[in-house]
Amino acid sequence: MTYKRYAARIEYSDEDGCLVGHIAGISDIVGFHGDSVEEMRAAFHEAVDHYLEACKARNVPPNKPYSGNIMVRVSPELHARVAMIASVKGKSINALATEALESAALE
Repeated sequence: MTYKRYAARIEYSDEDGCLVGHIAGISDIVGFHGDSVEEMRAAFHEAVDHYLEACKARNVPPNKPYSGNIMVRVSPELHARVAMIASVKGKSINALATEALESAALE
């Protein structure tokens, strides 16, 4: 579930007898709950909107969900092999890595 570039992490709470969610990928803790998918979607949208409004009122920037930049450290040997494969395919290392990550994200 996503809204305004934020994603929800949702779990069932046996203790509370309902679904409980949090905005994923930010350091601030923002939670919401509901009993159905429809309630969770509405509560999630409300939580994101409230979070953004609260940040604006406090004059602090909201945590961004993800920047789109990933720093990956690999061995020099792997770096060399990946650079060679990218070159042979006529692609950048970034393009090759993006394709691999997109493939992994579909699994």
